[in-house]
Amino acid sequence: MRIVTRIIALTRSIQLNRQFREIEKAISELPLATRRQLAAIAMREFASAAKCEFPHLYGTVNQGQRYQPWGNGTDIGYARMKADNQHLQLRGIALWLTVAYHETKESAYGDMQQLHRHLMRTLRLLKESMPATPADSLWATAQKGQAAA
Repeated sequence: MRIVTRIIALTRSIQLNRQFREIEKAISELPLATRRQLAAIAMREFASAAKCEFPHLYGTVNQGQRYQPWGNGTDIGYARMKADNQHLQLRGIALWLTVAYHETKESAYGDMQQLHRHLMRTLRLLKESMPATPADSLWATAQKGQAAA
């Protein structure tokens, strides 16, 4: 039974990695202003998913699948990323990143853990594209003031 589980996990990992390469390429081609929009949308998606009982099933149409290892949120997000409407593309990318993050977060398989690290790197780059908030700039100013004193 372990070999069947491992084969299923490997197949899922291959599928997510293939989709992630395309999503990563789409993100890298976005101008800075659009990337900031994507970061804001992704933050909202992550907040919404965190409120769910099963965040890895966020975006799944049929919530009756609650005991399955994954839902169809990544497939929905990936399909939206292929749309012609830019806002729909951004929402699709944000949905895919959110669901894939939660799906790979505590995986016992090395392939999924590696994908999770790549996702974390991409999310960090998105977060860094956001302008500093007033609280961040105040903190930086306070740190400079302490260093000078």
